[in-house]
Amino acid sequence: MEETIFVVDENFEGERVDKYLTQVFKDKSRSYLQGLIEKGNVIINGKDIKSNYKLRSYDEIKISLPEPLKLKVEPENIELDIIYEDKDVIVVNKPQGMVVHPAPGNYNGTLVNALLYHCKDLSTINGVIRPGIVHRIDKDTTGILVVAKNDKAHIFLSEQLKNHSMKREYYALAEGRLKEDRGMIDRPLARDKKDRIKISIVEGGRRAVTHYEVIERFKSTTLVRCVLETGRTHQIRVHMASIGHPLVGDSLYGFKKQKYKLDGQTLHAKTLGFIHPTKNEYMEFTSELPLYFSELLDKLRNEVV
Repeated sequence: MEETIFVVDENFEGERVDKYLTQVFKDKSRSYLQGLIEKGNVIINGKDIKSNYKLRSYDEIKISLPEPLKLKVEPENIELDIIYEDKDVIVVNKPQGMVVHPAPGNYNGTLVNALLYHCKDLSTINGVIRPGIVHRIDKDTTGILVVAKNDKAHIFLSEQLKNHSMKREYYALAEGRLKEDRGMIDRPLARDKKDRIKISIVEGGRRAVTHYEVIERFKSTTLVRCVLETGRTHQIRVHMASIGHPLVGDSLYGFKKQKYKLDGQTLHAKTLGFIHPTKNEYMEFTSELPLYFSELLDKLRNEVV
């Protein structure tokens, strides 16, 4: 436990202590600091206080910061669907329900846990939590990912993501019948200010571009091919919802009450293409739609339009 003691400047007279501490510890969130206050890790003038305590000039604050949690991701013997592998890269087909890398509250059963069991050497650029991970797809999104086995390969692949030369093609089932055969959605995205789980279209957010093309129309849904020009979190899901066609099964951005019994959005990373880090040749990989997705399409084809 690391203890820090400091005295409040008179300029901060009357300010809430939790707000003040976010200015002192700029790398800590307000909710994290409020948690420390609740646990008694913040003492003012020798007494416990609450988050709404109003500061006075020359208050003495003593804050005890817990030691950073040293994380270690354990290898797990989880079956992987490996499409291609060599000394530089692994191309895998991720199933629905699998998280790509560990995160708070979810340190086991991820793709990274499985990769560490299968392969002892992965790139170190993203640290111990995300070794080898060049790009991600959501937990309930299925399909192809490329993983880097060394730092050189990681940098080479990341550069292709940055300059938008890596080909990423998705199949998505959207609610409603799209009128246009193809289109482009160019709307900036950022974390939703009211709901941190969600991504929203926000003026001034990061530019996000999705190209889509209709593959097949059904009675009340449309199968589309989406090609990413950029790759933001939840990009396809938010963009399709923004034009009135959220993805089937997506309760976060679509309908709360779903017609079909699904475990998440109908979104599949079908095709991935990139220049190989050492061969310097273009390689392209495709994967079949998962069974739940293909069976749903068969069912939709039998519906009367």
